[in-house]
Amino acid sequence: MKEKWMLEAKRADFNSLGQRFGISPVLARLIVNRGHQTEEEINRYLNCDLSLLYDGRLMKDMNKAVELVVNAIKAGETIAIGTDFDNDGILSGYTLHYAIERVGGKALLYAPDRVSEGYGLNRRIVDDAKAAGSNFIITCDNGIAAFDAINYAKSLGMTVVVTDHHEVAFTEKEEGSREFILPNADAVVNPKQEDCAYPFKGLCGAGIAFKLICVLYEEFSISIEEAYQLLEYTAIATVADVMDLVDENRIIVKYGLSLLSNTQNIGLRALMEECSINMDRLSSYHIGFVIGPCFNAAGRLDTVAMAFDLLQATNQADAVRLAKELRDLNESRKEMTQEGVDQAMELIEQSNIKDDKVLVIKLEHTHESLVGIIAGRVRERYHKPALVFVDVEDGVKGSGRSIEAYNMFEELLKCKDLLSKFGGHPMAAGLSLPAENLEALRKRLNENTTLTENDLIPVVKIDVPLPIGYLKLDFIDELERLEPFGKGNVKPVFAEQHFRVRKAVILGKNQNVLKLTINNSDGCEIDALYFGDIPAFNAYVEEIFGVEETRKMYHGQYNNVDLAFTYYPSINDYMGRQTVQIIIQNYCHIPRK
Repeated sequence: MKEKWMLEAKRADFNSLGQRFGISPVLARLIVNRGHQTEEEINRYLNCDLSLLYDGRLMKDMNKAVELVVNAIKAGETIAIGTDFDNDGILSGYTLHYAIERVGGKALLYAPDRVSEGYGLNRRIVDDAKAAGSNFIITCDNGIAAFDAINYAKSLGMTVVVTDHHEVAFTEKEEGSREFILPNADAVVNPKQEDCAYPFKGLCGAGIAFKLICVLYEEFSISIEEAYQLLEYTAIATVADVMDLVDENRIIVKYGLSLLSNTQNIGLRALMEECSINMDRLSSYHIGFVIGPCFNAAGRLDTVAMAFDLLQATNQADAVRLAKELRDLNESRKEMTQEGVDQAMELIEQSNIKDDKVLVIKLEHTHESLVGIIAGRVRERYHKPALVFVDVEDGVKGSGRSIEAYNMFEELLKCKDLLSKFGGHPMAAGLSLPAENLEALRKRLNENTTLTENDLIPVVKIDVPLPIGYLKLDFIDELERLEPFGKGNVKPVFAEQHFRVRKAVILGKNQNVLKLTINNSDGCEIDALYFGDIPAFNAYVEEIFGVEETRKMYHGQYNNVDLAFTYYPSINDYMGRQTVQIIIQNYCHIPRK
């Protein structure tokens, strides 16, 4: 895929900042590149301390919500928690349930069935809660768009508190102003409300549930330190729900990872052991690509009850059994997902859909719970907004994933007359519609879009053009101060223009790792690993330098292969000996002048 390489050009006195904070000028530049310009911002970023978390009472309706919950607990009422079936729903539901019982309350957990019911609070959950003797419902990670279910609950005389982080629906008036529409709940806690004064809008559902828990604990004279112990769960939800790791989220994840590496939850520990995670080197990567997908698999292919059972396990045998079941379920999900991705790519490549700026496709014989993951893979492959649908009983159901230049939530809102149900964020959405409206949706989204061809070219932002001779063990240790990495706080991207490849070898059981020995113009030599598409890499080298030069490269013979790499440095710890290596992220050829 064609890419644009661009150098971040933010300016500051990096030497002065480095001296002020006791860091290298390179690290100062990396921090400034992430949008932290003032000394206060840089200090907050470097310290990343729990004391910097905001007071949850600043959220609109927080005091009202907590007062309602406290009164219900003191009155001996059973509180029904209506959560969702993904990571954020599972973890926010679990922590809220734990906290209500910790302060002496009674709570019941309910989640919708992904296939038969879809996202969010529904009438069945309301009826089940009522039948169980509850007159109080609190939602987490949903509810902001559950107008029908909440109206129904209110008609039955129930108290409803909404905690959510999804976008607030609105109607656009002729003059261009927006009128926001809220559900008829007794309290709505969502920092994305227009008149909410909370300073950070990027929390996930579990993050907002955590804020409520902090205030609830305060009301029952339980220490904030005890509330902080729940941050390992909030951290999983934050990373798995792909929240920006900035501001409070970065603090939550950094502290949560430290808790998770020594977790006392035997279910979580069993899952990490089952997935062969080294807890001494736990990172946000393991949440996003190992732990998170296992929890998501429960909500996608089975029921969330398995995930809740794992988190609530009280003996080792149950924990190990459930962890193995979750891992096996996730392996099955991976295979099914790949089949769906292959089908999606074939459909796009063999039709004129490929020319659309907004990709809208419908798959056959694909589990509906996988469409979001598949949409994400399509988005990555073509760098275009992608919506993937499957047939369901009453129409088609789909999920979308977007690119930075396209606000998917707002674009779908313009097509709401075609939709039965939808909700989401600028970068993702879930929706249902009559099957006969699908082609009309595809046409309207593409006719309405303001995306340009330039928007569809992925941009590789280079932080620092850094010769590999600068890479020392102490510098790599210093880079750890920037962690945790993830969306909104990506790993630094370094680059150098001219590397000669001295040797190439393909490694791994699945032949999926390319190891290169390279040197730069200064004569510095280093090992480099590439985990991307190796056949595409080989094809590129052959196109630029020819088959013979590529052959020489793989045989360790002198060759003319000269490539530019973007990279991130790492430490290779082998037999007790530590050496620096680089992980290649992107490559291209830049002719020498």
